[in-house]
Amino acid sequence: MTSEKRNYLIVGGSKGIGLSLAQLLTPHHQVLTTSRQPGASLVWNATDPFPTEGLPEHLDGLVYAPGTINLKPFHRLTDSEFQEDWQVNVMGAVRVIRTVLPLLKKGISPSIVLFSTVAVQQGLPFHASIAMAKGAIEGLTRSLAAELAPTIRVNAIAPSITDTPLAEKLLGSPEKKNASAERHPLKKIGLPEDHAQLAEFLLSTRAGWITAQVFGVDGGLSRIR
Repeated sequence: MTSEKRNYLIVGGSKGIGLSLAQLLTPHHQVLTTSRQPGASLVWNATDPFPTEGLPEHLDGLVYAPGTINLKPFHRLTDSEFQEDWQVNVMGAVRVIRTVLPLLKKGISPSIVLFSTVAVQQGLPFHASIAMAKGAIEGLTRSLAAELAPTIRVNAIAPSITDTPLAEKLLGSPEKKNASAERHPLKKIGLPEDHAQLAEFLLSTRAGWITAQVFGVDGGLSRIR
């Protein structure tokens, strides 16, 4: 953990990976969080303009953690479901980045961390909508990294299934957890801290020579069998 105190904004910081990251960073840094529910520093819905009130004069890092898990056969996915996944995963990130970009440009070694999914690199059935949206996030990661260099670094983390409230329906019993673990080469499912620890590193000045990367934190699922 770097000793310098930095200003971070975690969008989706009230639960899951975002909460784990906020808990990791808060003892050492100034951390603002957003959520759709009261209790965060800022209350915000991904389909709304991002608020500027309450933000610091500069930001050293931004994390966009919201996501969706809408797993259905392709022929059953409606236009509105595709649009909802797109709004939450892609346009929400766009709205936040566009709003806070001037604050990031004032930061010290500023960093943006976005979240993709293993389903972009590893084709999985019933993942058409979320893989499409998160594929756009990977494209956005690389495009912004090129456009914002050398001032702002931009990277993404691509998890496999992780034991968070978002995945509760898929991991709601010991049998489901065991079945999911068995699909991964490391024979376990991810924990929020697995991703939070990498995000903390990517935000820090210790990752000052890393940009435009998508890191698979997926128990080996995207690369080995």
